[in-house]
Amino acid sequence: MMQELLGNSLGVYFGLTVCLMGFAAFMTGQAMALTWKPAWHALVYAALLGLADRFLAYALFDGTLLSLSAYLADAATLAGIALVAWRLGRARKMVSQYPWLYERAGPFAWRERTPPAP
Repeated sequence: MMQELLGNSLGVYFGLTVCLMGFAAFMTGQAMALTWKPAWHALVYAALLGLADRFLAYALFDGTLLSLSAYLADAATLAGIALVAWRLGRARKMVSQYPWLYERAGPFAWRERTPPAP
C-alpha cells in the first residue's frame, strides 16, 4: 500500500526525499528568504525538486517514474520543508536587518520592539 503511494520503499522515500532532497529544499527556502523573494518562489522550486526526486528514485532505486501520487507526496514534503526554511530565514532576516524595529518572538516570528519606558 505505502509502496504504491510513494512509488518506492519507505527507506528510499526517507533517505532520498526527506534527507537528500529535503536538504536542497531547506537551502532553497533559506535562499528565497534571504534574498527577499516571496514564499511562492520556494513552492515553484520545490515542485521542480519534486521532479528531480522522482527521476532520481527511478534511476537509482528502480522506483516508479510516472506516478502522480508519488510526485505529489514528494513535492508536498519538499514544499513543506522549503516553507519552514523560508519562514525561519525571513524571521532571522527581519530581526537582523531591522534590529531597532523588530525583536524575536520565537523561531518563526518577530514583533515590533517596544520603546523603553521613560
